[in-house]
Amino acid sequence: MSGAVTRRRKGPGLSNFKSRWSEQPKGNLISDVAGKHSTIPPGEDEGGQQGALKRLSAMWSSFRRGKRDRGRDPEPTEPLASAMADASMQHRYVSGQYFFEYLVVVSLKKTKDGSNYEPQITYQFPKRDGMARFQKEEEEKTLKAITLFCFPEGINWAPLTEYHSETFSFVLTEIDGSRRNGYCRRLLPGGRGARPPEAYCIISSVACFGLFSKIFDEVEKRRQISMAMIYPFMQKLREAPFPAPGNTVEIKSFIPESGTEIISLTRPLDSWLEHVNFATLFGCLTDEEVLLVFAAAVLERRIIFIADELGTLSQVIHAVAALLYPFTWQHTFISIVPEILIDVVMAPTPYLLGVQKRLLDQVTDQTDLLLVDLSEDKKKTFIVSIGDERSILPPKLQTEILEALSHRQKASTAEELNRVVSEAFLLFFVKTVGHYASYVKYSRGREQAVFEKRSFYKAIESKTTRHFVKKFIQTQMFDLFIQEVEQQQPGPQQGIFHKKVLEYQEKKKRDKTKKH
Repeated sequence: MSGAVTRRRKGPGLSNFKSRWSEQPKGNLISDVAGKHSTIPPGEDEGGQQGALKRLSAMWSSFRRGKRDRGRDPEPTEPLASAMADASMQHRYVSGQYFFEYLVVVSLKKTKDGSNYEPQITYQFPKRDGMARFQKEEEEKTLKAITLFCFPEGINWAPLTEYHSETFSFVLTEIDGSRRNGYCRRLLPGGRGARPPEAYCIISSVACFGLFSKIFDEVEKRRQISMAMIYPFMQKLREAPFPAPGNTVEIKSFIPESGTEIISLTRPLDSWLEHVNFATLFGCLTDEEVLLVFAAAVLERRIIFIADELGTLSQVIHAVAALLYPFTWQHTFISIVPEILIDVVMAPTPYLLGVQKRLLDQVTDQTDLLLVDLSEDKKKTFIVSIGDERSILPPKLQTEILEALSHRQKASTAEELNRVVSEAFLLFFVKTVGHYASYVKYSRGREQAVFEKRSFYKAIESKTTRHFVKKFIQTQMFDLFIQEVEQQQPGPQQGIFHKKVLEYQEKKKRDKTKKH
């Protein structure tokens, strides 16, 4: 950490922040953190910022993924055209999966002294009754965290007569490694005169931003009529089977004066990209700038994104994480950092953070990171950088990525754009580490295979590529990827990445044959 960090005023109750973040969490993360926040410093008002931090301390696990929380979703298999044609229920729907767990409405209510506003849940569907005591306690912690993410700006709000609605998302990570997605839309409720905005938040295990944006359109339409109109629509949605990739589910919903409407909700065919919108990322940054951000992310560095709009922050940070496929970001991941938790920027471990631009002064004293300005009125994109980002990736492969990205101008749909962009970066990993399977050795008497790391990178002919790979194999994302491979049974691998590896290897063989 730099000297600038030590001079920074730390928030109350965070005096041991650096030491806690300097290693991976161990044991029960929730109880460990809660205990460390249990004492209020002399003179602190429990109802103020520290009180809010105490209430949220048990949800800190949502912001940190450690060694015991390094599980990944299974690698998606290549979608097949035949899946579209198969009309059987087992292929059209994902068995036993709901669209969402619950919907909440978060409203800004005046504090007791009337000086500020605080977010409170004023509507929840469905109500979860009959829970055990510990389940109820965990539910309350989650709901309190949701209010914070719906209004990360804090308590400084004033009534408004105009407000541009915005949609964004966040992630809650539990200590068992499971993840839930929060989708939020903030808007100005119906009425006359100045009034504070309210937020609609859907919590779901499903990662599909586009799908939930459309659901919010329907919720917002009904809210303008009456809050009571939301319930029947959400009830129908909750009862509906969740569609498989490439399939559609239809929801019938009655609206006064309009009659019965049929809402069609379709999942993208490439389900592993359904939570991603690359258009926002490339709308904020040039191709060359995206490449520098990718280079920093590949080496698991600290990266902070700055923007005015919450939707921009959440879409860009998810898009950057998606560029790492088939690898998964294993460290702190907060698409929108609430103001009360801004001290998380001082963490010495890797992170991907989204911070609103009004808090820029509170993060510019950091060094050894990449600070990226996404706003339209920016003077320069990289406010802070380490300086070596251009030399991280092999020059030849950088050129190839930029060439592949240039083809996206011909893309006409969001799905086609996602395909072009994702394949450009996927091919980078195919060419640098796609030969890994040849160095996973199986033998009798061993419970699992062994990866021959040294032989793996020594086999790379290009000096610049070998130099990059020697650094990349030290990352947690590569380590986890290999751990999972070592635990698998011998045989051909499945999934999009492995399909691309085979295609590339076949192409190399054909090219070699032509030369001879």
